[in-house]
Amino acid sequence: MSNFRPVDRDTGFLMPPSVDEWLPERHLARFVVDVIASLDLRSMTGSYRGSGEASYHPSVLLGILVYGYATGVFSSRKLERATYDSVAFRFVAANQHPDHDTIAVFRRRFLKKIEALFVQVLSLAREMGVLKLGTVALDGTKVHANASRHSALSYEHAGKIEVQLKAEVAELMAKAEAADQADLPDVSHIGQSPQGGQCLLQAALQLRAVLRAFWRLQNLQAGQRCGCPQLVAGETMAMEKGLKLLIFAEEPVKNGFRC
Repeated sequence: MSNFRPVDRDTGFLMPPSVDEWLPERHLARFVVDVIASLDLRSMTGSYRGSGEASYHPSVLLGILVYGYATGVFSSRKLERATYDSVAFRFVAANQHPDHDTIAVFRRRFLKKIEALFVQVLSLAREMGVLKLGTVALDGTKVHANASRHSALSYEHAGKIEVQLKAEVAELMAKAEAADQADLPDVSHIGQSPQGGQCLLQAALQLRAVLRAFWRLQNLQAGQRCGCPQLVAGETMAMEKGLKLLIFAEEPVKNGFRC
C-alpha cells in the first residue's frame, strides 16, 4: 500500500505566516538587508516631499536592486515579479510589491547615489568573503557571525579593489538599463488584469476540451477493439472535433497565452 505525504493547498494558516521563517538563517538576502540598514540613506529620504500617496522606502527599493543585480536579475519587470514569486525577494521587499515603473524610476533618479552605496555593500561583502573578487557571484552560506569586517589590506591594494568595484557596479547599472529598454510586458501574472483573466480562462477551457477529446478518442479506440459499431459511430464526430482542438492547442502560442 502506498504511503504519501498529504497534499493540501487550500487549508489556511492558523497564524499569519512570516516570510522570515521561510528564509534560511544564513541567506544572502538577510546579509543585504542588514548591510543596507547600516547605510546612511538620508540623501535619498530627504528628497521625498512627504505629501501625497505614501512612497516605498528607499531602503526597500535599494535592497531589491542590490539583491537582484547581485543574483543576476536586471529587468525591473522581473524584479517586480520576484517580489511575488521569490521568498528571498519578499523578505528583502518586506512583503511589499513596488511595480516595475517605480523600481526603474528610482534607479534612474538616484543612479549616482545608488552606485556609491552599491560599492559600499560590495566592499563590505568582499571583506567578509561573500563575493569572489572580480565577479558578483554570491553565496550566502559563506556569511559567518564571527567573520572579520576589516581585512588587512594595503592602501594601494584597497584602492585597486575600489576602482574595480566601481567598474563592476557601473556595468551592472548598464545591464539593468539595457534590460529595461529591451523589456516586454510581463505575461507571467496575466491573470491580474481583466484581459489577462480572459486569456487564462480561455487557456483553461482549451485544456479541458483537449482532455475531453483525448478521453473520447480512447473510447473510440476501445469501441473499435470490441466491435461496438454504435460506440464507434457516436465517438467519430467527437474525435474529429477533438483532433481539431488538439491541433489548435499545439500551434505556437504568442505572449504566453492565445487570446
